[in-house]
Amino acid sequence: TTNGPRGQSCVINIKCLNAISINDRQSENGGEEDTVDPWNVATNSAKGVDYDKLIVRFGSSKIDQELVDRIEKVSGQKPHRFLRRGIFFSHRDMNQVLDAYEKQKSFYLYTGRGPSSQAMHVGHLIPFVFTKWLQDVFDIPLVIQLTDDEKYLWKDLSLEDCHRFAEENAKDIIACGFDVNKTFIFSDLDYMGSSPEFYRNVVKVQKHVTFNQVKGIFGFSDSDCIGKISFPAIQAAPAFSSSFPQIFKGRKDVQCLIPCAIDQDPYFRMTRDVAPRIGYPKPALLHSTFFPALQGAQTKMSASDANSSIFLTDTPKQIKNKVNKHAFSGGKDTIEEHREQGGNPDIDVAFMYLTFFMEDDEQLEKIRQDYTSGILLTGELKKMLIETLQPMITAHQENRKNVTDEMVKQFMTPRPLNFNF
Repeated sequence: TTNGPRGQSCVINIKCLNAISINDRQSENGGEEDTVDPWNVATNSAKGVDYDKLIVRFGSSKIDQELVDRIEKVSGQKPHRFLRRGIFFSHRDMNQVLDAYEKQKSFYLYTGRGPSSQAMHVGHLIPFVFTKWLQDVFDIPLVIQLTDDEKYLWKDLSLEDCHRFAEENAKDIIACGFDVNKTFIFSDLDYMGSSPEFYRNVVKVQKHVTFNQVKGIFGFSDSDCIGKISFPAIQAAPAFSSSFPQIFKGRKDVQCLIPCAIDQDPYFRMTRDVAPRIGYPKPALLHSTFFPALQGAQTKMSASDANSSIFLTDTPKQIKNKVNKHAFSGGKDTIEEHREQGGNPDIDVAFMYLTFFMEDDEQLEKIRQDYTSGILLTGELKKMLIETLQPMITAHQENRKNVTDEMVKQFMTPRPLNFNF
């Protein structure tokens, strides 16, 4: 079991005890349960979590072809590969957001990151890559919450380290290419103390959620510190436009869309329950699947295990070694067997990673067919992944080098954004 990235949380990576689990009690094959919560993701299936069951358990809606086509029509852009391939697979109220947008009623984006370490891994990029696409095609503002307070409450880290990690992580986020005129990145430790409106919304949420409710949702126990119990209200507050008066000029009715990994959904089910009771619109959500660890889709990639992850700081040589040595293969034991029987792309980590990062649909489908038929060997598939990852990560490192402390300050200063509602 690994800790969930707030960023593939998208939104959060809190480590705790047993929280709300999505337990598929006895699946058809008599296997054990899937565990999916804001802190842990684990399954016994080599294919990964059963996302169709997760949609039923969470009560969200599947992103079907009809919705993908509608996003294309409304945005006027080809859908992002994450939508085309079902990487973002579930939603809440996305049709409502598109209805309003068609009537010239805009919305804003909110995502985040739990800064528990200085180095981020490629899985952490997923929500940011997709959020940038949404920002570009809909031309809307974005707020990014860095939950350094949460990391201090959950991890054995000093307050100073958590704040420093937030600023370091902000550099990786800025390197994704966000528009400084439309993006506000904030550290909770900084912004909570300087924004009365934000804090007032935190208090409103706190008043409307009972201790029993957070215990039921998040699995808190009597031995958890009181900071953990009240933290969910802080993650809820950015979903309300009045938390950012400098951007929305005091308006309370601008709807929020949150792209995040599905393990973050418990936070926002709570938020959606509270919103109408305090006079705000419910945030809409787009949920992504998890980015698998190198060892296989039973767990998510974890920043705490160097060999399970491709870090954004890895050299081309490290990337090559990690993929060749650790990436779980869906191939057969011998070349002869593989040529004869073919490989299984559904459990092969190198193929899974290519579905995230290779843009060309036709090329990806050809790789799938060649691997399944045995024409393409595991070593050749891994080589394709290495040749995809190396330039992507090198380019990210170059972009990050160009992010100055002054740029970070600019992104993290509360200010009006270049947008009129």
